[in-house]
Amino acid sequence: MRKLMRATVAAGACALAFGAVAPVAGATSGPEIEGYSADVQSEAVSALGAERGITDTAASRILDTQDDSVRALDAALAKLGDRAAGGYLDASGAPVVNVVSEVAASQARTAQAGVVTRVVEHSTADLEAARDALPSVADTSVATDPTSNQLVVTVGSDAPAAEVADLKAAADRLGDAVRVEQVAGGFDAAIYGGEAITGGGSRCSAGFNANSGGQNYIVDAGHCTGAVSQWNVGPSVGASFPGNDYGLIRNDTGSAPGAVSLYNGSAQAINSAANAYVGQSICKSGSTTGLTCGTVQATNVTVNYPQGAVYQLVQTSASVNSGDSGGALFAGSTGLGITSGMGGGSSFFQPLTEALSAYGVTLN
Repeated sequence: MRKLMRATVAAGACALAFGAVAPVAGATSGPEIEGYSADVQSEAVSALGAERGITDTAASRILDTQDDSVRALDAALAKLGDRAAGGYLDASGAPVVNVVSEVAASQARTAQAGVVTRVVEHSTADLEAARDALPSVADTSVATDPTSNQLVVTVGSDAPAAEVADLKAAADRLGDAVRVEQVAGGFDAAIYGGEAITGGGSRCSAGFNANSGGQNYIVDAGHCTGAVSQWNVGPSVGASFPGNDYGLIRNDTGSAPGAVSLYNGSAQAINSAANAYVGQSICKSGSTTGLTCGTVQATNVTVNYPQGAVYQLVQTSASVNSGDSGGALFAGSTGLGITSGMGGGSSFFQPLTEALSAYGVTLN
């Protein structure tokens, strides 16, 4: 674990302050979208418009249908099992399922109405075998891109040159199942900066309030809870990092609403947890950068932090910075992930569903 940067804040300046913040109305972009607070809707519409060059009306239409698209995609992939090779939401927000044969495509259309099918070359098993054949190198990541049916190896300029050469050689041997991209810098688990939960001279952002057996907890980043034993909101009681990046803090504040702070006096209610999909419009709440929105770029991402590899992360275009670690990734009222780190202009999140399952806790 890297040495934590020290910061000075008042002991009471913590992300649990959002527990007292009720969702309030704000500026909206078009008609109200179910499940979205006014501020989140406005920011999400703006981010979609900027990323895709579309109007606010078109962006609002995508957000309005996104939950239905995600549910259809979940259902189709569950029914198809290993006959599917992943799925995503296209630029219009429609659900797309990859399959490796025309027979499977026909089965997919029968299994779930409204889902677009696409025949691809590489099965999920093929891509996972390719992933296993790649050496692990610090300051790199390996992501599954269902839109191109490839693994994407991203190499930071901080990565050791000799090991990168071996990595690129291994990628070349795997042919068009893998593509390699270069980015500046490295990959960091972002733990310092910002005003949020504090402990041991360090800061992180609070994630999601949850409970088990009448006790409230905060589901947070494992690289935060593993580094700090006592926060100003309660003690760390669980940590998994590297490998995973989730942790658990006992919430002793007496305030634990099912909502995420937007750091502007308002909040977004969270009432469920789900998996994220490529192409999905998302937002992130963190104590350094506040509310930022973007799109899911990749899933099943391996990020090779200097402290070790973390697997099955979600990669997005939403901005994060140091101090946002542990903060919440969500789509409307659905929780998706916990802020893990950043690199190459992207942000990385631990899936929330996995963390909830690991600790046997339920969202408040």
